[in-house]
Amino acid sequence: MGRSYFVDEAVEEYLSGLQAAPGSCVTGLLAGQSSPQRDFVVLAVQTPHRESEGQPKASRGVSPLDDIDVEWVTEHAKQVSRMLPGGLCILGLFLVTPPELSKDAQNALKRLIFAMDKYIIKGRLWELSEEDVTDRVTLHICFKTKKLVCKTFDVKDPKSSAKPADWKYQTGISSSWPMLTCSVEVDLQIPVTGSSSDNTDKCMKDGLRRWAKQIEAAYCLINGRQALDDSELISGQVKTLSFLCHVDSTEQSELDERSSALVQVCSGSMRVRGVVHCRAYIHNNKPKARHAAQAIKRDIINTVCSRVEMFLEDLLINEGSQKGTVVHHVLHVLLKGMVHPKMTILSSDTHSRCIKRYFEEY
Repeated sequence: MGRSYFVDEAVEEYLSGLQAAPGSCVTGLLAGQSSPQRDFVVLAVQTPHRESEGQPKASRGVSPLDDIDVEWVTEHAKQVSRMLPGGLCILGLFLVTPPELSKDAQNALKRLIFAMDKYIIKGRLWELSEEDVTDRVTLHICFKTKKLVCKTFDVKDPKSSAKPADWKYQTGISSSWPMLTCSVEVDLQIPVTGSSSDNTDKCMKDGLRRWAKQIEAAYCLINGRQALDDSELISGQVKTLSFLCHVDSTEQSELDERSSALVQVCSGSMRVRGVVHCRAYIHNNKPKARHAAQAIKRDIINTVCSRVEMFLEDLLINEGSQKGTVVHHVLHVLLKGMVHPKMTILSSDTHSRCIKRYFEEY
């Protein structure tokens, strides 16, 4: 028996309104929550056209499926995943085609789903748990007959074959999901060796990876109290949960050892500081305290890392223009997720956060 996907009626309304132009097809993303028992799809969003492309053009002697820009689809998935709040992720892809392309649609979806997952997880800094699901869903829609074909692929196995899955529409799937909130003060100073953008990128990722491990090992207090991992969260009693994360940077194995200073040769340092206001959602299918803690921790890590990635991307564009100076990049960001009928998703808010870059030659 395959996996079951419970889909919000707003997604049904959105997908039913999509049309593929003659000789072309439409791709898009499916986002929601995944659990060992079932998955919940609450968002669908079409892949936008490149600005240089304009309106889609008819294929010239080649199948429109071969004309799909894999790089653009995966980049869109990365940008949308940055906008999603904690607890939500990209579950898979949909493809809308005319009837004559239905036969080859599954091969195109398999190629896209593996490329997308590989691109998204490349910069991920948190570790998968035993409960994390590695199945990704693909949905093929024939816009003329409205026939749906739902299948899954296990992305951890490149040789995985498609498995049938159930696609069921329901009303108000996310209406009763508890919302988790957490404010975390970030103050990281990361040494940088060399002044090139490649060295800067590597040093920042290494520093963030060490910090991410501390967040994963942190204690979470739910409404001021530490709850047992397997204790259930009753959404009817508490609608919004507040978290306080205490980060213990000293590993247990090091408690009895004498600490020593680490001397590292570097040409400068980068500093990330400010307050990150995070939010996450968990499904109401018997959620437990560990699920809530995991969702908020991952959102903390994703929020900080995605903003730093955006800074580094800007740094690559302006490389060399500010060497030897102290630069303050003030980022006050509230990213809005993709909007479709009846639903708006807001990502975490990075409030009054400064990314400070120091390149002072020693």
